[in-house]
Amino acid sequence: MPLKILVVPDKFKGTLSAHDAAVAIARGWRSARPTDRIRLLPMSDGGDGFGEVISNVIGAQVQHVTTLNAAHQRCRAAWWWQPKTKTAIIESARVIGLAQLPAGKFHPFDLDTFGLGHVLTAAATKGAKRCVIGIGGSATNDGGFGLARALGWEFLDGNGVAIEQWTRLHALVRIQRPRHRTVTFADFRVAVDVGNPLLGRRGATRVYGPQKGLRPQELERAERCLRRMASVFESQFGRKLAVQTGAGAAGGLGFGLMAFLGAEAEAGFELFARASRLRSQLRWGDLVFTAEGRMDRSTLMGKGVGEIGRECRRLSVPCVGLSGEASQRKQLERVFDGIYALTEITDVASARRDAAHWLEKLSQRMASAWSETGGRSRKGKARRHLK
Repeated sequence: MPLKILVVPDKFKGTLSAHDAAVAIARGWRSARPTDRIRLLPMSDGGDGFGEVISNVIGAQVQHVTTLNAAHQRCRAAWWWQPKTKTAIIESARVIGLAQLPAGKFHPFDLDTFGLGHVLTAAATKGAKRCVIGIGGSATNDGGFGLARALGWEFLDGNGVAIEQWTRLHALVRIQRPRHRTVTFADFRVAVDVGNPLLGRRGATRVYGPQKGLRPQELERAERCLRRMASVFESQFGRKLAVQTGAGAAGGLGFGLMAFLGAEAEAGFELFARASRLRSQLRWGDLVFTAEGRMDRSTLMGKGVGEIGRECRRLSVPCVGLSGEASQRKQLERVFDGIYALTEITDVASARRDAAHWLEKLSQRMASAWSETGGRSRKGKARRHLK
């Protein structure tokens, strides 16, 4: 009997978008089992690809705005607009993302979130009442300082002189609100892909700063600046936001959006699950595929792929995890009915160079094996055929 196959992959970072991964999996399966029904549902937990994924789910239209990247270079960035609900979808990685810059050319001390302010202004000018922004994949570590400046906030030192670089925030004495607020939303959600606080051992600088280019000897300087901004903000406005879950996401941009725009942080996966009616989609499938570039223990620490596996297990729907590489399989197999990696059929270099090709091949092999073992469409029996 034909099966109903639901394909819910995340991106293969730096290699495949979630959409491209879904297409490759579907193409491989369909080549071996052409009569099966396949439904594609690319996902994102708030990082690269978030805008396209969510806009496809809610039927939003792409818009463009001229702005500045994290290095203050002129760029053209996409955002998405749903006119019926007056909802704007923004992906900060399209503006201030690490992938927008040449590798190793810029130091994090010279980068900030200023350009994101132009995109938010464009959304507000369009008439957005609701805004959803995914903030993963940033190149910045400024705590949203640049964004706030772009929207008219002023950061003053002891002499009343405006601070224009986030690395001088250690001298901050007073924060001044914009004279005219141009960006406000009735509902503003920040999709975060990590739950870290702004400061400390688990904070933005210590955990993610080195990935963006901060050297060990520079971490304290960066931490000191963000600590001072959070302290002055709390003293003036009475809101202790640095400890909030997600405040440390995207180099502290989570903090900045909560502090200067009144946004509320939410796990990106939960936002995607609600918008896509995920549970209903999972119930539809006889078999679910999810995927990401690397599966290991961290997959089960709140990542979207791990949450798909857990939800499938609760619903008794067989779920298979595909990846470029996989480790800690015993832990993963407590959640997934099978773990398969591209490195099982090719070498690491080839898997990274031509991930779509090998993902299609892997899916095709699995579909052929399913047919050979006489897989059933009923969910309880389907689980056993994947063991």
